Amino acid sequence: MLANYTRTDEGGRAQIVALCNQKGGVGKTTSTINLGAALAESGQRVLLVDLDPQGALSAGLGVPPNDLTTTVYDLFGTSPVPVDQVLMQTRVANMDLLPSNIDLSAAEIQLVNQIGREQSLRRVLDPIRDRYDYILIDCQPSLSLLTVNALACADGVIIPMECEFFSLRGLALLTDTMDKVRDRLNPGLTLFGIVVTMFDARLTHSRQVKARVAEVFGGSVYDTVISRTVRFPDATIAGEPITTWAPKSAGADQYRALAREVVQRSVRGVA
Repeated sequence: MLANYTRTDEGGRAQIVALCNQKGGVGKTTSTINLGAALAESGQRVLLVDLDPQGALSAGLGVPPNDLTTTVYDLFGTSPVPVDQVLMQTRVANMDLLPSNIDLSAAEIQLVNQIGREQSLRRVLDPIRDRYDYILIDCQPSLSLLTVNALACADGVIIPMECEFFSLRGLALLTDTMDKVRDRLNPGLTLFGIVVTMFDARLTHSRQVKARVAEVFGGSVYDTVISRTVRFPDATIAGEPITTWAPKSAGADQYRALAREVVQRSVRGVA
């Protein structure tokens, strides 16, 4: 049973990571859930932020979006509720959640006339940043004001990319948006890495796209590749990360490997 939760222990200053791709269906929410769970499993303190009005991240962790009384939406606006009223503990030890549902779709209208509207999410996360090691933001599949808010407060971006050619164009558009955010809102924003998802080594197309991404983006591409498997949607239906639903599966091991890479790059920094 999930419940409202206030963490009492103290930590360092969290790395804020936006998982972003304006193309839908690339495994972004799946990656947010399972990377977060793998980081938490390794002892990192993790907060997941559902910044998509569809509420897929929340649903994928067993939270019925329509039953929520407070969500991320209530943290924005002129009279925001305290963040601890929205914060929830998940079934995964060391991993908390700021949930969302369709109410968040009204946030853009609410924010549009606010001063400093692009920094609204930063104002929400700054007071709790010392409670966590990583804050992962699941962005909606569009370059909306909510996504800009995520990029404006993030230390870096992880781009999940499906292994198909149309995704390459999406990468170029997203990196261009990151350049604009870096110039105007967040000079410290970096590309932490690109993770290839839904990879099927049996398909020539998948192998060609993977090779092309590595050729264009070089060291920005994570070594870990996430394979296509039915275990991911099954785990989502179960409301669990794959690391707990099928802990010995190849998918679980792949996200553990990705988590190790993320930690290593966070320590040494990425240019």
